[in-house]
Amino acid sequence: MMSEPCTASAIPNEASKSASPDFHGRISLQNGFVLHRRDYRESSLLLDVFTLDFGRIRLLAKGVRKSKKGLLSLLQPFVELRLSWAGKGELPVLTAVESIGTSIELSRLKVFCGFYMNELLLNFLPSHDPYPEVFHLYRNTLGQLATTDGVERILRLFEVSLLEETGYGLSFDRETAYGQQIDPARTYVYKIEQGPVENDEGVADSISGATLLALKQKTLNDPDELQEAKHLMRRVINYYLNGKALKSRDFFKQIIKSKP
Repeated sequence: MMSEPCTASAIPNEASKSASPDFHGRISLQNGFVLHRRDYRESSLLLDVFTLDFGRIRLLAKGVRKSKKGLLSLLQPFVELRLSWAGKGELPVLTAVESIGTSIELSRLKVFCGFYMNELLLNFLPSHDPYPEVFHLYRNTLGQLATTDGVERILRLFEVSLLEETGYGLSFDRETAYGQQIDPARTYVYKIEQGPVENDEGVADSISGATLLALKQKTLNDPDELQEAKHLMRRVINYYLNGKALKSRDFFKQIIKSKP
């Protein structure tokens, strides 16, 4: 579901009209999304944003919580924005913001899926490094969440693609020990940072070759494959997060428990 376009809003000292930094470190009209925001002092916000050309950065939005220009309503997750900022230090100051066309609206369950994606970006993307392919992946995946069902499939493919683009790509099509092609009829044990090895010893924590190939081809559809893929990707992500908990997972569990 798409909402009506929002009008542009500006903050005093609007930045110059260039997508590249000028002598004073000013950026204008950079496509981006708010990943996370939190209150700062009496009237400001700290924003973690993901931008097309500058990657993940943090901005200070001065006075927006008391502004009468509608800025606070624009600075929401899942809305594609054009952002302008100024400053060459660790915390540049937001100077202008406007929405791009229509904003994406997610239902209650899908909102937490979106927050889960945001948390992954915050944890896997280094700051100030551009990842244009990930930016397009994120924007397209939000659109899929808003317009289609099959949330589990959407999230698994996002996880796989994100890891590929950020240097944590997984091997799905060849067995690690001998380099043989994965057999869809066999089962494997997936060793993180190595890859799949044939499950000759009947290890319980296994995954079918069919699921591995479906992950490789990004064609997950079968319910059993989706369940196996979810288990594998949770193991992989937990491993690289080094034990760090994701808040969106906890919120999601609470929603599931609260359903009648």
